[in-house]
Amino acid sequence: FPALLFPSPNNRWINNRLSTIQTWLLHLITKQLMVPLNKNGHKWAMMFTSLMIMLLTINLLGLLPYTFTPTTQLSMNMALAFPLWLATLLTGLRNQPSASLAHLLPEGTPTPLIPALILIETTSLLIRPLALGVRLTANLTAGHLLIQLISTASIALMPTLPAVSILTMIILLLLTILEVAVAMIQAYVFVLLLSLYLQE
Repeated sequence: FPALLFPSPNNRWINNRLSTIQTWLLHLITKQLMVPLNKNGHKWAMMFTSLMIMLLTINLLGLLPYTFTPTTQLSMNMALAFPLWLATLLTGLRNQPSASLAHLLPEGTPTPLIPALILIETTSLLIRPLALGVRLTANLTAGHLLIQLISTASIALMPTLPAVSILTMIILLLLTILEVAVAMIQAYVFVLLLSLYLQE
């Protein structure tokens, strides 16, 4: 993938099918992420698309045998989630302070509930980066653990119960396909939620 980003000596902008697919994919991702945002939010397009491609690449490469997936570590996910969430929050407070603070209290709230609701809304706002990081970590770790356990079981059952072992291998194959989908979806969800926070 990085090798494709180096320009090759040619008089065309896009010189092969692989580059065309890559450009189309980048365009599709950017369009998908920028739909809910207004014109000012489009400044974030490059960062969100880059983040999505990075997470997608890391998650998918992590499914190969004998590789380490950095996105299964909470420290890395929090290091991505926290600054970006903080940036969306500070951007909102700087550009539209009253609208940003209005989110802490829904319209038409009964007066006795106001203090409790403000506390609840503030907590939900502050818990967002943790939820972002933990969601990515938990989903990928769970998938990797399941693959590990089922593959170990199928190898262990091979000498004694070959039929059960083959059945376990079929389940493993299906699970691997599911994990590829999960790896893609989790990268998309992470960046989509950030763009929704920015929109808010």
